[in-house]
Amino acid sequence: MPPQLAPSAQQAARFLAQASTGADTAQLTRVQAIGYAAWIDEQMALPQSMSRCDWLASKSFDTAGNKNGMNGFDACAWRKLIASPDTLRQRVTLALSELLVVSINGLSGGWRAFAAANYLDILENNAFGNYRTLLQQVSTSAAMGEYLTFRGNVKYNAKTGAFPDENYARELMQLFTIGLLQLNADGTPRLVNGKTQETYTLDDITGLARIFTGWDWDLSVGNGNTPDFQRRPMVQVAARHETGASTFLGATVPAGLDGAASLNAALDIIFAHPNVAPFVSRQLIQRLVTSNPSPAYVQRIAAVFNNDGSGVKGNLRAVIRALLLDDEARNSATAAQTGFGKLREPILRLTAWARAFGATSPSDAWAIGDTSDPATRLGQSPLRSSSVFNFFRPGYVPPNSAIATAGLVAPEFQITNESSVLGYINYMQLAIGTGISDIKGQYASLLALVDNPAALVAQANLLLAANQLGANTVSLLQNTIAGMPTGTDATRNNRVYAAILLTMAAPEYLVQK
Repeated sequence: MPPQLAPSAQQAARFLAQASTGADTAQLTRVQAIGYAAWIDEQMALPQSMSRCDWLASKSFDTAGNKNGMNGFDACAWRKLIASPDTLRQRVTLALSELLVVSINGLSGGWRAFAAANYLDILENNAFGNYRTLLQQVSTSAAMGEYLTFRGNVKYNAKTGAFPDENYARELMQLFTIGLLQLNADGTPRLVNGKTQETYTLDDITGLARIFTGWDWDLSVGNGNTPDFQRRPMVQVAARHETGASTFLGATVPAGLDGAASLNAALDIIFAHPNVAPFVSRQLIQRLVTSNPSPAYVQRIAAVFNNDGSGVKGNLRAVIRALLLDDEARNSATAAQTGFGKLREPILRLTAWARAFGATSPSDAWAIGDTSDPATRLGQSPLRSSSVFNFFRPGYVPPNSAIATAGLVAPEFQITNESSVLGYINYMQLAIGTGISDIKGQYASLLALVDNPAALVAQANLLLAANQLGANTVSLLQNTIAGMPTGTDATRNNRVYAAILLTMAAPEYLVQK
């Protein structure tokens, strides 16, 4: 096998757009020096930084005055996305949070910040682990129990006619594991006599819902006046658990098992379904690389999901590695194709700026806040989707669009409109020029180039857009900056701000190729 050529700066930047939450010149240089695979291995070997829950506690957000609020959550979420050295782990954690969805806006119990922070910590802890283990921890997490309303769920009551809540049973199948339609190994719908086949019925939901009875907060230590219970897995209340047999997806969890054993058996049944590998693999590809992966790409990654080479199913470490190193992700010829790529999520646009230009929070307050408002901020904020269906659905098609005509999907366009486009530009203008609270970019390297508009634009183009700005866009930016005053610190800074903002407003930047 011939030796692999070292990635160019452009190739390294393009790779990091898929594999990180943003990159500076040092990270680009590192990828060039050791190559894609070694960089992935190096990132996966990095230790995790302080957990979100521990950070909240270190900042005294566990005091009584914060019990009924969300104080501190946004800060702990942004801190990791922007500052953690393990940028690949943070990128995968974000992706998982948009597949296995919990929103802090849907939590109503005490200590919501800790519930949401612990949920992100669970996703991060398992980002390079096994998807089956992740399902287990998600299914017993206090946040999920509350968000999808099965915490306190009780078994069928013949006297009152009350049935177990079916919310989590439905979404566990529909959104987290197997989807609505039976799939081929390449993620395409499986047809029988030309018709699609449903994966489950109402009876399957009803059968599975029996498993999620009896689960509740673990208050064995304390009484809810501290947030510790939000960090512990839920426990079983035996009297509320359905001990009869539960049948779903053509299999049965036998009668007489306790709640924990029933859950294990149920998740094993779901995880064995042939849909899991293509369903999860395709969405991970969508979150990191491209909205419309070829069926062959999905099939290759699903094969790794089913068997990591050692007979293990669900090894996310192997899946992420294969996904990012696949020829469809790395081949520049593929990137040039019309249907390849994805609209950058607003969250990742902000983190790309912050990481590219060394933005930190000297006070360690990370006071970015909730950026959900599309008119004045980003239109998206970590773990704040409006529903369990995420900020955008994986199959979303913008109506009456060229994307629809081409038979493609574009998930991120679901949160894109006239208001959000302008809101994003206005918000980034302030972020770039004045910072967000004490979070400010460091522009020394660009200030050295302000008297050379071509070099200034080229550096912004490389760091932010992987040199994907077209010739006309580059010319427009260069001419615009050349026409701006210079000579004073203020005017020189303005040239830098303009180069960054105009790059981040360009269509070739907004669409990650």
